[in-house]
Amino acid sequence: MFSTILLLIFAFVFYKVVQSRPDTFRITRSITINAPASEIFPHVNDLRKWLPWSPWVKLDPNARNTFEGPTEGKGAKTSWVGNNKVGAGSMLITESRPSELIQLQLDFLKPMKATNTAEFTFTPQGNATQVTWAMFGKNNFFSKIINLIMNCDKMVGSQFEKGLAGIKNIAESRH
Repeated sequence: MFSTILLLIFAFVFYKVVQSRPDTFRITRSITINAPASEIFPHVNDLRKWLPWSPWVKLDPNARNTFEGPTEGKGAKTSWVGNNKVGAGSMLITESRPSELIQLQLDFLKPMKATNTAEFTFTPQGNATQVTWAMFGKNNFFSKIINLIMNCDKMVGSQFEKGLAGIKNIAESRH
């Protein structure tokens, strides 16, 4: 009887702690690239051009990528199926403003289902450009539990940093 009461108290406290976690999340990283936005933008706006710099391609070089729609800009879509490090899902460009903004809808299927938004912004900094990669969305109950166990900002943010460094290397080597 006493152990049942303790278990119920623990479950209630755990539920309250999970429910107190934020309902939304935003992960953001930025880098300054010594090139104009017009030279950087195409490497993000054409999803096929992600293959040389995407950190997730390096996590599973054998992942299957398919492309649909236009080659670049609004309506361009890629889907992937890979190992347990990259999972499966799709990415669709929903907004594209040259040298300014690219917004994407991310639909993750594996390892867990989620729909989030990602965006790249390109801000002139003299002769350079600040590129910011952000992902944001809603935290459901299960996501809140995951965030108690893992630091998702650090985990995803480190991948954003690698990807931004890859874009920087490509853009600066051509500039």
